[in-house]
Amino acid sequence: MGMTMSQKILAKKAGLASVAAGQLIEANLDMVLANDITAPVAIKEYKKAGLDSIFDKSKVALVMDHFTPNKDIKAAEQCKYVREFACNKEIKNFFDVGEMGIEHALLPEQGLVGAGDLVIGADSHTCTYGALGAFSTGVGSTDMAAGMATGKCWFKVPAAIKFVLIGKPAKYIGGKDIILHIIGLIGVDGALYKSMEFAGDGLAYLSIDDRLTIANMAIEAGAKNGIFPVDKVTLDYLEGRYKGKIEIFEADADAEYDSTYTIDLASLRPTVAFPHLPENTHTIDEVGEIKIHQSVIGSCTNGRISDLRQAAEVLKGKKVAKGVRTIIFPATQEIYLQALKEGLLEIFVKAGAAVSTPTCGPCLGGHMGILAQGERAVATTNRNFVGRMGHTESEVYLASPYVAAASAVLGRLAGPEEVLKGEA
Repeated sequence: MGMTMSQKILAKKAGLASVAAGQLIEANLDMVLANDITAPVAIKEYKKAGLDSIFDKSKVALVMDHFTPNKDIKAAEQCKYVREFACNKEIKNFFDVGEMGIEHALLPEQGLVGAGDLVIGADSHTCTYGALGAFSTGVGSTDMAAGMATGKCWFKVPAAIKFVLIGKPAKYIGGKDIILHIIGLIGVDGALYKSMEFAGDGLAYLSIDDRLTIANMAIEAGAKNGIFPVDKVTLDYLEGRYKGKIEIFEADADAEYDSTYTIDLASLRPTVAFPHLPENTHTIDEVGEIKIHQSVIGSCTNGRISDLRQAAEVLKGKKVAKGVRTIIFPATQEIYLQALKEGLLEIFVKAGAAVSTPTCGPCLGGHMGILAQGERAVATTNRNFVGRMGHTESEVYLASPYVAAASAVLGRLAGPEEVLKGEA
């Protein structure tokens, strides 16, 4: 029996001719990642184990992005602890305030991850890099500590589900709508510890940003990883950017999948995940009259330049509704600067939105956008669990930048057609 794309990467990194689902392997890592919440735990485990060396100072990345700029003394102490460790160990990829970005947008942008890589990160959304043809997955801080020291990690080889994307998506349909539709279809445990592998002629219509969004939320279906084939879109993005050596892996024709789903992209409508699970999805035509108090546009899921362009398309010449706090987070400094050059930030400010430095703060209810009791937010983030963005009696609705911007203008859940009708 042949291997899936994910299995081929794991076999290569483990130095094996082949692997099979369920097999335990030890594999060599290309990148080990942590942030200001998970790195302190990993560093403490590293020290407790008596470890002292770093396997490769260029293959560890520490990104201060969750509670930064620091929200309180505890956050400041955490960052200081990581900063001192990074300095002491001469970690080359340490990103602090002013140069950092949201980790899962920053690493691809900086060329630190690419096709054929095996990446672990002490953050569940490390699966993002599957958009580039890498096997990337989240791990605990103990595995992170061992990975920093040895450059190796144990894996149980995952089985796989194949998603065949066909057709051309309509205007206003992007990666967020596609992955929300899929999670609504299979559920939050529908791909539990499996690879979500994407294929089909519909991939030709998906930008690298669309793919990054889809791979980012594979974990919300319970997946071990999400992964896309390496094609011209991938190679164009990596060219002149990726610092490693591109390795292209393709699934065998006789690769075994637990199940296969065919998704007609042309049939999709803007999709919203209602509280309190990403699987609780409805199309924009089904949402009814739901008033919102906050709109958040950004995060590792939808804070890239294409996302900001979509939000600006809706907000240009408009005003956000009275009583709706609209907060926009470019995912990296480079994206922020590009948005500034294109005049997007001016559009946002004139519309009545607040624009922030890159941070994960509001997504996890950390800072910069906490919800009070009874408040509702529409957000381009990836999770809407109970209390995710603040009070346990608040609500989060997940959506695309188009929907989040349109909802900000109308003060209720709405699609971009309602705001832009007659302007196309």
